[in-house]
Amino acid sequence: MKKIAIIVLNWKQAKLTIETITSVLKIKHDSFDYQIILVDNGSSDDSLKIFNQEYKNNKLVKIINTKGNYGYAGGNNFGIDYALKNKFDFLVLLNNDVLVKPNFLEELLKESTNYDIIGPKIYFAPGFEYHKDRYQKKDLGKVIWSMGGQIDWNNIYGSNISIDEVDNDQFNKIINNVDFISGCCLMASRQVFQKIGKLDENYFMYFEDVDFCQRAKNAGFKMACIPKSIIWHLNSGSTNGPGNLQNYFITRNRIYFAYKYAKTRTKFAIFRESLKILFSKSRWQKQAIIDIYSNKMNKGSWK
Repeated sequence: MKKIAIIVLNWKQAKLTIETITSVLKIKHDSFDYQIILVDNGSSDDSLKIFNQEYKNNKLVKIINTKGNYGYAGGNNFGIDYALKNKFDFLVLLNNDVLVKPNFLEELLKESTNYDIIGPKIYFAPGFEYHKDRYQKKDLGKVIWSMGGQIDWNNIYGSNISIDEVDNDQFNKIINNVDFISGCCLMASRQVFQKIGKLDENYFMYFEDVDFCQRAKNAGFKMACIPKSIIWHLNSGSTNGPGNLQNYFITRNRIYFAYKYAKTRTKFAIFRESLKILFSKSRWQKQAIIDIYSNKMNKGSWK
């Protein structure tokens, strides 16, 4: 029986995280064993107390306390360390704001012999769509959030394939030409982590999943989106939507990613764009530029 570690990261969102774990605990697992690695990222509220009470008699849930906020990358790395130490065959990074179909992991495992990094078809959870007025009631729960990701290498932007499209059974084929699998739900074999390492903690949050997949591709690993595996994303449930936080980390981390992987021409374009941002009105975008060129990474100047 293959052993699968499902790593779920929490930061001051116990109720939301418990909803996700309740969904995961309903999965079919006749063909594999699994354990949920619940990592609390130094929550300053009563999250740990709630988790310890909720799962005190549940051996399927292992609780790890990081005792500090290490961001998405660092927090997940605690779970990755535990999974590798305990010799799990596959590791799943799963957001704490998703609901899963009971066979989602079973379907991913079926394709694990063909691909090294895989992810499910991800729908918006009903009511969490970007454009709520665009859809009929019958469409809700079938609006695509991601079918894998692609990178615009000229501008260094990552985007979700087929986002906002309604699934009328046209998205049933495996997509194996993706540039990355979203960290919203990413499954990889232990061999991938052993060869390329964990998530790059310089990012803190945003772009670390894209970076991980790029390193994997450079190392010769294959990845794909598996549409028979389905989950629903309560979009922005863990970040409360766009704002200063995204302005800061996406601006800084996009440039960091570009300097690691983009062509020289694109790097020059990104540098020119950086100078323009310095004269913009956004405080946090300007701070992001200052930090990237001062090599102030990880949490950086974020409050």
